[in-house]
Amino acid sequence: MFFLLGSDKKNRKEDSRQNQNMEEAREVFLSGKFPVVTTDQIEGRRIVKVLGLVCCRGYDSEETFFGMASRAMSKGAQAIIGYNENVAFHPDGSKYFTCYGTAVMFDYDPTAAESLPFMMQRFKNAPRTTIQ
Repeated sequence: MFFLLGSDKKNRKEDSRQNQNMEEAREVFLSGKFPVVTTDQIEGRRIVKVLGLVCCRGYDSEETFFGMASRAMSKGAQAIIGYNENVAFHPDGSKYFTCYGTAVMFDYDPTAAESLPFMMQRFKNAPRTTIQ
């Protein structure tokens, strides 16, 4: 029966990875490098690819917001447009948050390092090793 329920160690690893991704999303958003806007465009940036809808739900508004941003970044997004959020109030007094928007990529500008998607920026800044 144990194999049907899954491993607790696996769940802890996934939770740790999700928390790490959310912390990274928090840092990037708060530094101003990952815009999240309610409009359908960002002035001065040309959208070249729409990656799709990203959504996150939960009981904590901050975790829900940064969870959404983390999902967009993992798709290679450079911003979220059309951001919206809903709050459902339950009879027991709790709140349930839903954050969603459209993940997009911008036109590549070779003179600006931040024009690369964040996943590619990681590889660009990673130390190079040679195989002998």
